[in-house]
Amino acid sequence: MPILALPDHLVNQIAAGEVVERPSSVVKELMENALDAGATHVSVEVTEGGIKRIRIRDDGCGISPDELPLAVSRHATSKIASLEDLINVTSLGFRGEALPSIGSVSRLGVASRTADQDHGYEIEVINGDCSEPAPVPHPCGTTIDVQDLFYNVPARRKFLRTAKTEYSHVEQVFIRIALSNFDVAFTLAHNGRVTRNLPMASTRETQEKRIADLLGNEFVEQCFYIENHSSTLRLSGWIAVPTFSRSRADRQYFFLNGRMIRDKVISHGVRLGYQDVLFHGRHPAYVLALDMDPSKVDVNAHPAKMEVRFRDSRAVHEFVFRTVEQALAQTRPGSGIDPVPAQPQALAHDRLGGAYESRSLPLHQRGGGDSQEVYRALTQPFVSGGSNDVVGDTFRPQSDVVFDEQDDLPLGVAIAQLHAIYILAQNKAGLVLVDMHAAHERINYERLKTEHAAGGVQSQALLFPITFAVSAQEAECVEKQADEFRTLGFELDRAGPERVTIRAVPLVLEGSNAEELVLDVLADLVADGDKARIHHEVNEVLSTMACHGSVRANRKLTLDEMNALLRTMEQTERADQCNHGRPTWTQLSIADLDRLFLRGR
Repeated sequence: MPILALPDHLVNQIAAGEVVERPSSVVKELMENALDAGATHVSVEVTEGGIKRIRIRDDGCGISPDELPLAVSRHATSKIASLEDLINVTSLGFRGEALPSIGSVSRLGVASRTADQDHGYEIEVINGDCSEPAPVPHPCGTTIDVQDLFYNVPARRKFLRTAKTEYSHVEQVFIRIALSNFDVAFTLAHNGRVTRNLPMASTRETQEKRIADLLGNEFVEQCFYIENHSSTLRLSGWIAVPTFSRSRADRQYFFLNGRMIRDKVISHGVRLGYQDVLFHGRHPAYVLALDMDPSKVDVNAHPAKMEVRFRDSRAVHEFVFRTVEQALAQTRPGSGIDPVPAQPQALAHDRLGGAYESRSLPLHQRGGGDSQEVYRALTQPFVSGGSNDVVGDTFRPQSDVVFDEQDDLPLGVAIAQLHAIYILAQNKAGLVLVDMHAAHERINYERLKTEHAAGGVQSQALLFPITFAVSAQEAECVEKQADEFRTLGFELDRAGPERVTIRAVPLVLEGSNAEELVLDVLADLVADGDKARIHHEVNEVLSTMACHGSVRANRKLTLDEMNALLRTMEQTERADQCNHGRPTWTQLSIADLDRLFLRGR
């Protein structure tokens, strides 16, 4: 075939294949246009999941009648005018493709009125042909009416799902946009029935009310607000306590400069922040917003504008990771962040004898040592002068504890041990239950991490150095970052164009597969500059050491030992969860107990 210029209508339909995947794609584009127009209220109405009709009305600045035909033509926009505008784009849309693309695969109507006009004007787009603007009664703002999506592209229409499924996708888009624009009121209706009605949310309280309306009360109850600033970055929002984890990543909402995105740099940074506190295979829940200089990020990386490119992705990753990690470090008794019972399915691994030792084993199979050794292990980090023979003034015997003093103790005062597994304590709120092994495991783990960091990473020279093949890029990485590897406890040499030699490994990783670890680390470094794998491997070893060094089930503890454990938990970071993400304690209030026994009814 000869080279021919494609007709505009066909060009628009090709563009629609990139922008318009399903009704929810249309809703996203049009809601973003409404927000860019300065709307304070956006109304979304869909029929049959948006397949039959999508109608979106806003109270924004409106479109003048002479600009209406331009609004539905390709590459016409009011949001950018130069390359500099594109580099510093702050609007949600900027390509000028949404309306013409939508108009090429539907029956499109646009009605609008600006503040300086007495009435509005409307146009219609059918098969790519635009009518002349005609007068119409209309309030200030714009109404976009999309009917019979893909009516002229049967091949695309047959791939749409049921109206119920398509509406669920529309609702998810609506939720994401509503979560990123608290200063705008939103309404959603399906088949003539209002399903979401969200007023403006200008305070923290009303914002959390909106989150509860969209994601459920339980989500808000198990989240806490975080905020952190640097010279160029600001991260704020809500993250869930680790025990409120999910089997799927369906409660993760991240916004960059008000734009909802899905980015592997961000998601990895958040997940890394949850390391050591998240149960294996589970996913964290969060609603987070990152604000930064728009010139430091390229939002023009994907037609749907869901993916972005950071100029300094490592700095962004580190900032997100450190912010989440430091916030979760405060999840300990008395922090005001209450733990929640773990989901039953999340504990299956422990009950089957995984990270948590089977409770059916007899005592002599659980490791040696008597009660005095357990007592020393519990109290040693807090004994003045390092003596293992006395408790010191930090922990007084139970007989000396005045009952009213429990008001100042988040975990209260120990009163008993249940089946030599759980500690029962009484605080001002009611009854506290503590899993003594999980709690002591977290205490030991945090202590080992602190000692390891203070002493630096000690290396162990290999008796027989290991030489193996790598790619030329990986070998170059070893040569360039030899000093950085050395700070992590590795001594690596480039032995040839595609050969590397390991001469020393971190002492704590002695006996591990050094070649496999170095290959994995090099792959991470070459791909995205991430060296977190080494720290993860070190922490895995420290976690195992902490687990084996912790008090086991069926160990009888005295009240002094139990209280020593409770006081230590209150001073230990991340003490609400063990190393494997299991909860270490839970609270039963007096009201909870009253409900159990039907008191007051």
